Amino acid sequence: MHDFPPRVDAYTPAETSRPDTRSPSRFLFGLLRVQWDVVVAMSVASLLWFMPGAISPLLLGRAIDDGILRGDLWASLGWTGLLTVVILIGAAAGIVQHTLVVRAWLIAMYGTMKLVTRKAVQLGHVLSRRLPTGEVLSISSSDSNTFGQTLEVLSRAAGAFAAFVVVCGLMFSTSPPLGWVVVIAAPLLVAASSPVLRPLNTAQTAERTQTGELTSMATDIVSGLRILRGIGGERTFGNNYAAQSQRVRRLGVATGTWQAVTETISVLLSGMLLVTLVWLGSHELIEGRLSVGQLVSFVGYAVFMVWPMQTFFEFAQKWVQGLVSARKTIALLDPEVPFSQGAAEVPPRPRLVDAVSGVVVEPGRYLAVVSAVPEDSAALADRLGRYLPAQQLHEEGPDDSDLTGRAARRAQAAKEVRRAAIAASDVALGAGEWGVTADGIDYSQFSLAALRSSVVVSDTGSQLFAGTLQQAVDPWGTHSVEQAEAVLHAAAAEDVYAGLPGGWQGRIDELGRGLSGGQRQRVVLARALLHDPDVLVLVEPTSAVDAHTEALIAERLAGQRRGRTTVVMTASPLVLHYADEVVLLEDGRESARGTHVELLANPAYRAVVGRGMEEDE
Repeated sequence: MHDFPPRVDAYTPAETSRPDTRSPSRFLFGLLRVQWDVVVAMSVASLLWFMPGAISPLLLGRAIDDGILRGDLWASLGWTGLLTVVILIGAAAGIVQHTLVVRAWLIAMYGTMKLVTRKAVQLGHVLSRRLPTGEVLSISSSDSNTFGQTLEVLSRAAGAFAAFVVVCGLMFSTSPPLGWVVVIAAPLLVAASSPVLRPLNTAQTAERTQTGELTSMATDIVSGLRILRGIGGERTFGNNYAAQSQRVRRLGVATGTWQAVTETISVLLSGMLLVTLVWLGSHELIEGRLSVGQLVSFVGYAVFMVWPMQTFFEFAQKWVQGLVSARKTIALLDPEVPFSQGAAEVPPRPRLVDAVSGVVVEPGRYLAVVSAVPEDSAALADRLGRYLPAQQLHEEGPDDSDLTGRAARRAQAAKEVRRAAIAASDVALGAGEWGVTADGIDYSQFSLAALRSSVVVSDTGSQLFAGTLQQAVDPWGTHSVEQAEAVLHAAAAEDVYAGLPGGWQGRIDELGRGLSGGQRQRVVLARALLHDPDVLVLVEPTSAVDAHTEALIAERLAGQRRGRTTVVMTASPLVLHYADEVVLLEDGRESARGTHVELLANPAYRAVVGRGMEEDE
């Protein structure tokens, strides 16, 4: 049996342990298969926990009939003693059941988090094309908790059903008519709540969707807080967040209303069954077909029936909530990396050729790429690293958060259609040959892991994680202090080291929020240089630093990467001066090649880099 800390074996490469994403219900059943032993143990413990309520009426009735009415003290003591033992067993089972519930809950929660983490690492930059950031965070936090709730109530419902069957058997053995009343009425009463489950599902889905968008908005605000303060946009974004939070609140109220309706139905119908059984039992006593003790037992059975009935209603409610969370989780776990890939390894020091632009990257050379349209050079960097084009990352429709009912469902369906179209476009783009070759071999013939290791792209979107400066520069933990100091010097980032209390062990906040934009950029550059790949592609590595620091980086970068293949997308004359070759892109195609000095005679080249020279002067 699983023990704590939870052993999560649903995240190994084994095919049988991968989550079933064919439907939400299959996904939930897959969670059950992962820890079936824990669920079975919880169900058994739940049954024993229910047993005192199920058997106590029988024992109490026998104590009345055999002991009190007959005046037999030993019979009374025997039945009451047995009743005490049953209650103690139930109390112990309750403790065990609670322990198992916490264990299963943790396994489901941390298991889902590990699934999300693994899928995020697998998809990489594709992840943001499939789901917003807030949706991923909501799956990892709230949905993982929902799965724990679903497993808990499922095992409790299994125990309640077993106890329900036991009570029905006891009632049949005493009074078959009353037994038939329970057997026939109970399923009908549970089915009476089914019309409420559909609007409950709709309300929970709407609330869950808007909660994901609210989380996305919060992450965007936090990550861009420094910029918002600089442009005075804090109030605007704060008002937008407040408005969205109110929408989520209204949807939460609607969801709570339907949950309250479900619980009201459960209490009402369970109470009706209780009244009916007591009324029928009293008439059975009057007719002489039941003794006083048996009537007391039947009243106890009727009172107990309320408990499993309400558990069944709770299970229906939680299962619907689990399906909503499973549907959102499947949307994250189902996509695969949309790239065809072989098993070949990337040759060392490869010669790269991009068919779209015609750019050739010679091994061991320091190549700079200049373009009047920065998107063209950024697209070249994406192709060299085999990344999907960035312009599709945020294809979303207009704001539909104020819509409700059928209009909201249509808007959500339209969003899903747009995302599906983006996914289909990605698959079409990545399924065939990529159009970039390494020593004449197309990228599609290489394994993606080998390509990512050999060709590293560091662009303006690269981020820092929370941790120490050492972890930020050397996340692999495989380099010496001397090597780390060398790349920190090459990136002109010594001031970051000097400004952090603790030096290499100084703490950096998430996304490097405690650093300036230029400092973050230089730490990211140092991290890329320390990795020392065969091919390093840098996109605007000096865009956030002053001219003096840029001059230092330009000189030191050329020395650090001397003899290694390096491609820099930039229009900075300071950086271009140290490049072995410079390529000019016009309309996305290579139109000229030479050194920086040679290309200054080209009017198109001079028009692009001249602005930077004027700024430097």
